[in-house]
Amino acid sequence: MKTVIITGANGNLGVATVKKFLDEGYSVVAVDGKDDHLDFAREKKNFEFQSVNLTNESEASQFVSGTIARHSRVDGACMLVGGFAMGNVTSTSGSDIQKQISLNFETAYFLTRPLIQHMKQNGYGRLVFIGARPALNPAQGKDLIAYGLSKSLLFKFADFINEENKGTNITASIVVPSTIDTALNRKSMPEVDPSNWVKPEQLADLLELILSDKGNPLRESVFKMYNNA
Repeated sequence: MKTVIITGANGNLGVATVKKFLDEGYSVVAVDGKDDHLDFAREKKNFEFQSVNLTNESEASQFVSGTIARHSRVDGACMLVGGFAMGNVTSTSGSDIQKQISLNFETAYFLTRPLIQHMKQNGYGRLVFIGARPALNPAQGKDLIAYGLSKSLLFKFADFINEENKGTNITASIVVPSTIDTALNRKSMPEVDPSNWVKPEQLADLLELILSDKGNPLRESVFKMYNNA
């Protein structure tokens, strides 16, 4: 049984991802600030929840050490935690940028750093980051400066990980969704057809594929799951 860490587990994408990995027989270590949307998983033997502040490097490192001690091995991590912010260059302060970097990049970096040392010892590991289209598309990113910049760091981070571990069985992948079909997005964009968006369950299916044996040949992967949004 593979063990996977899923951060941001209490959010819309996180809940769908936890369900998918549990259904496929993984041992799931779910991470978030709270777990009120994870009632369905609490009684499952292959599930545990940990409340961790991943913006704190020491706390993230201690969490990884504890998880390895309990499970002996961690095979992969889906790093879904993050935040969103509007604003162009004029309206975005340095503090705004730092907040987004903390949420979208450092939460992944602080988890990956101790995890990858463990994965090197085991000769295996799958790391998956959630990118964003504004990090790739300047037309969208110009009004989402802090968000786009923070997400763009994940692409380069994955490149560095893949280069450092080339020829091994340790990989970093990026999944780039367009608009995710959530109740909040439907409420905030009532004029847009949600059938063109991406469902959390569709993203969860892709995340599981990357970590499954079927995903073993994948290298340096960037998956753009846009649907018709």
